[in-house]
Amino acid sequence: MKSIAIIGAGITGITTAYCLLKQGYQVTIFDKNRYPAMETSYANGGQLSASNAEVWNQASTILKGIRWLFNSQAPLLFNMKPSWHKLSWITEFISHIPHYEENTIQTVQLAIRARQSLIYWARIEQIDFDYRNQGILHIYRNATDFAHASRVTRLLARGGLIRQPVTAQDIRRIEPTLSGNFYGGFFTDSDSTGDIHKYTSGLAAACERLGATLIFNQQVQQLTCHPQQVTISSSDQYNAFEHHFDQLVICAGVASRHLAAQVGDRINIYPVKGYSITIPLLDTLSQSAAPSVSLLDDSAKIVTSRLGIDRLRVAGTAEFNGFNTDIRTDRVLPLIKWVEDLFPNVNTRQTIPWTGLRPMMPNMMPKVGHGHNPHIFYNTGHGHLGWTLAPATAEWITQIINTANQH
Repeated sequence: MKSIAIIGAGITGITTAYCLLKQGYQVTIFDKNRYPAMETSYANGGQLSASNAEVWNQASTILKGIRWLFNSQAPLLFNMKPSWHKLSWITEFISHIPHYEENTIQTVQLAIRARQSLIYWARIEQIDFDYRNQGILHIYRNATDFAHASRVTRLLARGGLIRQPVTAQDIRRIEPTLSGNFYGGFFTDSDSTGDIHKYTSGLAAACERLGATLIFNQQVQQLTCHPQQVTISSSDQYNAFEHHFDQLVICAGVASRHLAAQVGDRINIYPVKGYSITIPLLDTLSQSAAPSVSLLDDSAKIVTSRLGIDRLRVAGTAEFNGFNTDIRTDRVLPLIKWVEDLFPNVNTRQTIPWTGLRPMMPNMMPKVGHGHNPHIFYNTGHGHLGWTLAPATAEWITQIINTANQH
């Protein structure tokens, strides 16, 4: 059976490895970090959210971005410093506005397909990842936002997802801890939440049990394609290494663009920074006052997930600022204030901030398929839905590789 290297030990790389191992391939995983799931798969919003499958390619997104340009605490922040990468990405983003509906439908279909595999793998591999199957509640403060959400709901239904409209009174019933005034919402009882880091780490251990080689603390420096194989040149703090494989799958998140260029492919991924805070619920009052149902506040672009009894994850914002991973206080404070406003009895004295770079393609669709060279494949560019889509795209790229190897 062929040897396959995977670059990236986040959720997409590990799920891809797992699917390939199940097909009998010899799999080696490379990651520059010491452990799996240490970057964008570390502390995301936690939502497994087919209900959040709407792509961002709309004129309204551009208009909001312009309106928020000089507000450092806005949900979307854009660094005006020019770069060819940023300009090319925005130009392509705009060009995909006509494909908004078809891409949203395809995304929700992928998300629905991913659910069954994700839960099945966790069960057979005995992975505890704070899974909570209590649905996701979208909340809206005015009629205009609710009307847009109604149109999105009809579009999602075309992809096979049903989410129910709910009144302000229903919102109180579904999540009694929620404070504030709301016009209405939508509830998707088939959505769920979980800890992406725990899941990815558990599945990485399962991959190792199945025979995968996991190489950590090695930075991939160069990829070289030969007629019959691929060479990976890597290094750690002290030494340089050279590895040879029959095939390669690039699952490297925001690093995928640079790696793709080395083998003749253009994968126009841009890093879109997101923030989260994890609030330890250390007292019984906070535990009872924190939400049990996962929320998405569409106007604030903030999501929540309850991770076990004693953790609340709150995430949001999108920042176009290159590869910058600085944690900015003015970006974290709106998340804390949102919790204090909507859940006033939750103690926010101890909050753990985090930031990650979402690997976004201009069309908001994951890049899954062949490269220019027949030995190179891609499963990357999942944007804000990596946790939601990864099992489906892992199965998809495995099918593509199987087909390629049959010829």
